[in-house]
Amino acid sequence: MLVGMQEAPRIFDCDNHYYEAPDAFTRHVPKPMQARCVQWAEVGGRKRHVVAGRLDLSVGNPLFDPVGPAGSLHEYYRGNPAGVPAAEQMRGNLVPQPAGYRDPAARIATMDEQGIRATWLFPTLGVLYEELVKDDVEAVCALFEGFNRWLAEDWGLAFEDRVFCAPYISLADPEWARRELEWALAQDARLFVMRPAATRTRQGDRPPADPLFDPFWSLVNESGITAVIHTGNSGYSTNGYSAEGFGRASIGMSRRPSIKNLALGRAASDYLFSLGCDLFFERFPNVRLASIENGSGFLGDLFHHLEQAKARNPWHFKEDPVELLRDRVYMSPFWEDDLEDVIERMGPQRVLFGSDWPHMEGLPEPRDVLAQTRGLASEVADRFLFSNTNELNHRRPAA
Repeated sequence: MLVGMQEAPRIFDCDNHYYEAPDAFTRHVPKPMQARCVQWAEVGGRKRHVVAGRLDLSVGNPLFDPVGPAGSLHEYYRGNPAGVPAAEQMRGNLVPQPAGYRDPAARIATMDEQGIRATWLFPTLGVLYEELVKDDVEAVCALFEGFNRWLAEDWGLAFEDRVFCAPYISLADPEWARRELEWALAQDARLFVMRPAATRTRQGDRPPADPLFDPFWSLVNESGITAVIHTGNSGYSTNGYSAEGFGRASIGMSRRPSIKNLALGRAASDYLFSLGCDLFFERFPNVRLASIENGSGFLGDLFHHLEQAKARNPWHFKEDPVELLRDRVYMSPFWEDDLEDVIERMGPQRVLFGSDWPHMEGLPEPRDVLAQTRGLASEVADRFLFSNTNELNHRRPAA
């Protein structure tokens, strides 16, 4: 623990990332399944992933070594005062990958230097690949079961009670999903992660609160583990408005703006609206759900449409869907969002700090967020920076 840590603000960063090891998607995937999941290929002298038999170009360098420095696009996302395209800002700006990006002990040492008490860790590539294999349910299960075993082996799910990794769980096969959650609970997982999207199953596409998934959500409700929807490839079509794929366009890094820039917020908003209309939080009153790296700018429209749904269908709802969402959902805004606005909309007990470190679009250092909390009351700032995530990090079994 750092000297003087007691006087410094406590920080539990709810949105950190690792960069996957080269064999993260193959080490524990049976060889007969690998061609249906993820393989490596060399194309034009560069290593690329082949996903479900197709070359994937959504990430320029899936080895991430060298890699862009943490927060190196901070100014671009802050409004790009230099007026320079992101690709030009990245050019010539790569560095050898630091040890803490793939090694948990080195990550703890980095956290000590940063003054970070604890963190949640999420995939970088892992949140992109369900969309690419979703038509093959068996491959989805094999890929992410293998991925989660790699995660437990290389990182652990609760390393030194400071680094907490989220296994990725898909609902593509509901029975597999429940077994995978049972495995995660036995590994001391405090959270798990999904993409905000409807799920393709053997019975077709299904919304997250479909009764098909009730056995899974019943275990989430019973165990009190925190569920997370984290931004990723949710499969959103541009409906002809843009020909750009997921990649850089979805996170605003292409050379021109497009409708793809809206995909992340749309995905999370639709997911949460679906839960509200399907009475998810009435049916599973002990489930806590965190929305991470999806932004918060959609909240006004989301609340408006839920209020409309209730007004037009009063017989359908036993409880106010907006108030249920405010009570059960925790929101981690983008660092560039209006923090005071999201606190006002969600309440100070439901907003989480996430830096997206060490991604290039995140904060250069997690503690850079303190400049945004100076106007907050000390109790509100502590809730945002530490207490809310710390509470979610402890399972809350159903009574």
